Amino acid sequence: MATDLGKVAKDRGIRYFLISFTDLFGVQRSKLVPASAIAGMQKTGAGFAGFATHLDMTPAYPDLFAVPDPDSLIQLPWKPEVAWVASDLVMDGAPVEQAPRVVLKNAVKAAADAGYRMKSGVEAEFFLITPDGEAISDPADLQAKPCYDQSALMRRYEVVTTICDAMESLGWGPYQNDHEDANGQFEMNWDYGDCLETADRHTFFKIMTKAIAENHGLRATFMPKPFLHLTGNGCHCHASLWDKTGKKCLFDGDDEHGMSPLAYNFLGGVLHSAEALCALFNPTVNSYKRINAPRTTSGATWAPNTVTYGGNNRTHMVRIPDAGRFEFRLMDGAANPYLLQAGVLAAGLEGITNQRDPGKRLDIDMYAEGHKARGAKKLPLNMLDAVRKLDRSRELNEAFGRENVQSYVKLKMIEWNNFCQHLTQWERDQTLDC
Repeated sequence: MATDLGKVAKDRGIRYFLISFTDLFGVQRSKLVPASAIAGMQKTGAGFAGFATHLDMTPAYPDLFAVPDPDSLIQLPWKPEVAWVASDLVMDGAPVEQAPRVVLKNAVKAAADAGYRMKSGVEAEFFLITPDGEAISDPADLQAKPCYDQSALMRRYEVVTTICDAMESLGWGPYQNDHEDANGQFEMNWDYGDCLETADRHTFFKIMTKAIAENHGLRATFMPKPFLHLTGNGCHCHASLWDKTGKKCLFDGDDEHGMSPLAYNFLGGVLHSAEALCALFNPTVNSYKRINAPRTTSGATWAPNTVTYGGNNRTHMVRIPDAGRFEFRLMDGAANPYLLQAGVLAAGLEGITNQRDPGKRLDIDMYAEGHKARGAKKLPLNMLDAVRKLDRSRELNEAFGRENVQSYVKLKMIEWNNFCQHLTQWERDQTLDC
């Protein structure tokens, strides 16, 4: 029996619910519902106009209803009278197939039908910056190699520990926090879980981090490359596959890296679709300033530009850090939490179905010796190329449904055309005297 949100409200002192959904561009859309009205909302959902969000709809479409999933409920640690709940979109009594959470749930079902479940965790990097967005918030954070800098970390102790304490209170199992490779950049890690749970928590983590930063007079940004000279915000995804008995399917103790033949097929699927997956994993114009970036002030971008994998080697798009799991390093901070997980799972399942061979791993430093990776595919140079790859991807069109892919592509092409209509100072500097 589904959890009664009205009873939960009484038991926990919740006065309001944020009934929320994530649109195709990763924007959080919500309605603030008083606890007195939550019983009705739990049955029918909160009403929205789909055209007013980043969904492929027009003003002529009927009402869109966000039906809350009680299992996703999170009471705001910094405002406990409010609870956030992720929702699934319904229109005319049927699921909205293009909705990102529905896309992921369909991928999870496809995996379950094949006898698998994916567990995952994410490394959501972010900058703490000034409210106007012009600079990092800590003027003393100046080291050339600032990663793990204790002094800079402790100057932001109040923000970092408030977020960590919140995750602790929610039972997420946070286990480490650090200053990352760029000045002003941080990363906080919590326990992995089923991929839908991870996507819900990832979504809320971004909401929570931004809110707590604002409460401390700062601003948090997950923008892939907010500062050209600094390392960008990645969002690495660690993934493993399990069967119905709870056995890790990607593990094989006899393999050099502890990976099973099935694991290599899963990896082969992700590598095969990597260029198209960029449209989901690196979804903004700014994203391609991270994955195709020149060396930063720290000495490395920590981001891939080629479709390769290695062992415990962070210069590749995919790393094998431990037996039985992969670290996918392509994703950035703008990735939609649901489409991120759906992309990995769908591509991996396709690789298993078609027994994709990832080829031999490369044991080279891709930053210094990338020219030796002969025949390796290069990642798209811009959002337009990535979106076109997704549009033409037979595998992802089959996994997600052609109409759903077309909806995403359509909106992203509108975004690209809007970007192209802006006149930059660079164009004027380079072309006024042509």
